[in-house]
Amino acid sequence: ETLIPDATQCGVPFLVTQMVEYLEVFGLERVGLFRISGSVSKIKELKQKYNQGEKVDLINDGDVDSVASLLKLFLKEMPVAVFPDNISSGLLKTFQGTEQTDNQENNLRQLLGCLPKAHQNLLQFLSAFLLKVATHSAVNFMTLENLAIVFGPVLFK
Repeated sequence: ETLIPDATQCGVPFLVTQMVEYLEVFGLERVGLFRISGSVSKIKELKQKYNQGEKVDLINDGDVDSVASLLKLFLKEMPVAVFPDNISSGLLKTFQGTEQTDNQENNLRQLLGCLPKAHQNLLQFLSAFLLKVATHSAVNFMTLENLAIVFGPVLFK
């Protein structure tokens, strides 16, 4: 929410859109995208530049694994998770049953509607990107299930 003044037209912080755009161009067909850690020093360098408000040139200064790791780190270090605790518990209750019902869909819509607008924007943007990643799973091996394993902990804390 504090990065909203710096947000792009879709209401997502600039640094997130910059990293996602880079990964869409250079990372969609990368085997192990989001599973292979980037260079610790490169991640630290990029993070420091973003934190200091410097212009970041991911094409010249980044690499796919470091940018992917930095995106996960950004989500992990958010002061409030994309799915705050009050929403997380409701989501878990909604999906405790094994069969999908209309009631689950209604509960999901209601819970997602309770997210702060900044979180809704980020979730929508990130979901669209992760769906693109999954459409390349024949090459990158990042199925929806694998993406859930990687992103679940950073979205829910």
